[in-house]
Amino acid sequence: MSAERGRATPLGVHDPGLRIAMLAPPWIPVPPLGYGGVEAVVSLLTEELVARGHDVTLFAAPGSHSSARVHTLLDSAHPQTIGLALHESDHVALALEAIDEAAAGGAPFDVIHDHSGFVALAMASRVDVPMVHTMHGLLVDGSTGFYRRHGHKARLVAISGSQRATAPANVHVAAVVPNPIAVEHWPFEAHKDDYLLWIGRMDPTKGPHRAIEAARLAGRPLVLAGPVQTSDQADYFSECVAPHIDGQRVRYVGEVRGAPEKQLYARAAALLMPIRWNEPFGMVMVEALACGTPVIAFAEGAATEIVVDGVNGMIVEDEAGMARAIAHIAEIDPAGCRESVRARYAPAITAAGYEAVYDLAAGPSPVRCSPRNDDR
Repeated sequence: MSAERGRATPLGVHDPGLRIAMLAPPWIPVPPLGYGGVEAVVSLLTEELVARGHDVTLFAAPGSHSSARVHTLLDSAHPQTIGLALHESDHVALALEAIDEAAAGGAPFDVIHDHSGFVALAMASRVDVPMVHTMHGLLVDGSTGFYRRHGHKARLVAISGSQRATAPANVHVAAVVPNPIAVEHWPFEAHKDDYLLWIGRMDPTKGPHRAIEAARLAGRPLVLAGPVQTSDQADYFSECVAPHIDGQRVRYVGEVRGAPEKQLYARAAALLMPIRWNEPFGMVMVEALACGTPVIAFAEGAATEIVVDGVNGMIVEDEAGMARAIAHIAEIDPAGCRESVRARYAPAITAAGYEAVYDLAAGPSPVRCSPRNDDR
């Protein structure tokens, strides 16, 4: 296990600050270089909490960096084995040991904020520090039973009202706190190119084949971007997506990172979101909107909360409806798209939401930290 100390930051608006153990997943460094929705959220939240005067220790995959203290627990990141119990349990066990060591050394944490999956929540009653657990995934099948059995061990937070509504009646969700985006990190383009954009993991629930059909019906070029992460996704890609790629009407650019990804978003006429599952949030929609690019989405999951029909995009029922909406997409104001996410998903809004949950979890008189200084 390695530990690094971050730079000093000014005392923020939440004074005095809490000592927070931020537990990221072990799969991808924080912040992610490419695809990594949870890791991007953890990075923005951590930076905002530090700026607001909290003493945050980030437990994350090797390669992570932050203005918080960073503890890397495993020998390497594990992007090819996302969800493997071996790495998640190893990562969480080492983090909880470090948290216990901090208490034994006289510097206990006030709260653990878990983003890592399921292992930490299952073991939350075995540690003395109260836990806040963000539910980043969909509540279906086995996970609902898991939350029935273990949800009482922590303060549960949903990332959308849609996700909260899927929680079983006997599972208490303490709050809904949306994922953040730093709008200023995304380029704004008022004048768009002709192409439509689909971006995400190559998975049938994400619907790249449906985006292809909608673009065909609309007579518009489509750019597909995103990784193929599993063998099942590779089979789906070769059978349902690859036969349509011709380099002109349909282009596939693979996984894009950094500035090229942001330019794809910013120059697109619209982002297509033809999902067929209850997406708990959908960061690609928020990222596109931050660039002034409207979103056309199926009425699934959190899409109906993020996309305000007729204001920053359109909600449709199927591929034919998506094609009809594409014909009217120029009627959506790009500046309004950007402001729609700035007003609802700024990191300060997310941090304030979590501060309320932390105070609830930590109790009326948690041990508060002193302002950070250069001698730490």
